[in-house]
Amino acid sequence: MDSIIVKGGTALSGQIPIAGAKNACLALMPATLLSDEPLTLTNAPRLSDIKTMTLLLQSLGAEVTSMQGGRVLAMSSHDLNNLTADYDIVRKMRASNLVLGPLLARAGRAVVSLPGGCAIGARPMDLHIAGLEALGAEIELKDGYLHAEARGGLKGAVIEQRFASVGATENIVMAATLAKGTTVLKNAAREPEIVDLVKCLRAMGAQIDGEGTDRIEIQGVDRLGGATHRVVADRIELGTYMIAPAIAGGELELIGGSMDLLPGFCEKLQEAGVTITQTNEGVKVSRANGRVHAVNVRTEVFPGFPTDLQAQMMALMCTADGVSDLEETIFENRFMHAPELMRMGANIDVHGGHARVTGVERLKGAPVMATDLRASVSLILAGLAAEGETVVNRVYHLDRGYERVEDKLGACGAVIERIKGE
Repeated sequence: MDSIIVKGGTALSGQIPIAGAKNACLALMPATLLSDEPLTLTNAPRLSDIKTMTLLLQSLGAEVTSMQGGRVLAMSSHDLNNLTADYDIVRKMRASNLVLGPLLARAGRAVVSLPGGCAIGARPMDLHIAGLEALGAEIELKDGYLHAEARGGLKGAVIEQRFASVGATENIVMAATLAKGTTVLKNAAREPEIVDLVKCLRAMGAQIDGEGTDRIEIQGVDRLGGATHRVVADRIELGTYMIAPAIAGGELELIGGSMDLLPGFCEKLQEAGVTITQTNEGVKVSRANGRVHAVNVRTEVFPGFPTDLQAQMMALMCTADGVSDLEETIFENRFMHAPELMRMGANIDVHGGHARVTGVERLKGAPVMATDLRASVSLILAGLAAEGETVVNRVYHLDRGYERVEDKLGACGAVIERIKGE
């Protein structure tokens, strides 16, 4: 397995282009299953998760062609010849469950394996199932597979989620586009990825209102057509690279980024003493001399502080002046990076869903192990601020969500390299 070596102590300077959003693209790709006409996505990220979704769609009979070095995905589902999403593909990635709603809506039935992904909690399918059952689907779990059927097609309904789940919102909205009648989804997720998906579905002919609010209304149509859609910028990659100059010092401009994608996160970084400016090209971030201030963080659904930036923020708080409390409310088991940061000299005390971080003046380089996608990059960020050399092992998680981290940071002055595994 590959490793990444970071030598800390160098301030950063330059520009980093922000890729298309992984989580948006993984929801947009299954939308091709809703139509027999072509769907083309531009500004697609070049990540292993995108390859996994490509394999899954191809296994269902969809045609997926990667063009322009992976930046453009041309898809067509005119010939769906398989309605089973197999475990061998689905186990690699949580977002695989997003084929369930589209298959049910278009074909009336689907067999989808329970998904896998990072080991950061159970992340059950109950909200997806409840929403699709409200639309008239019959769903049964057998041998690790969800067997779903919609006899006579899906029908519009009023659905209220007990939690504003992003994945469940995406599955329900996609399914409802072809349901008979009107669907009202209450307590819908408000994330930018939802807004991006609705823009794409509307371009395909869907009738949807309310995206970006907690109430989305979908008027079902008989069929959807083709479209070309540009994937929104990745707000988690943006937030990650915003922390880089905050922890290492210096200034970066993040091309294609927007502060509007991360309101809760930007507020906390500014509270910590980091300077953030929206520019014509993107977002400029800098840290003056001295340590950042300790701030308390509670992960929340959008527009609050994203759970996918909690590990990176913990790395920053490890070097802050003062004591911070980080509360994780979205996923259990999401402090697995804490023991690895402690190997680098961090002072962290974890109790359940809370982590108390007492900042230290300097972290020290050490060999550490990546446990999940966001933990991987948090250790790289910590390495930027550490004295000496940090070796981050098992970085295969990293390639699921970040493209060419070592190249992007290296171009801005970081001393970082990838060592290929045998």
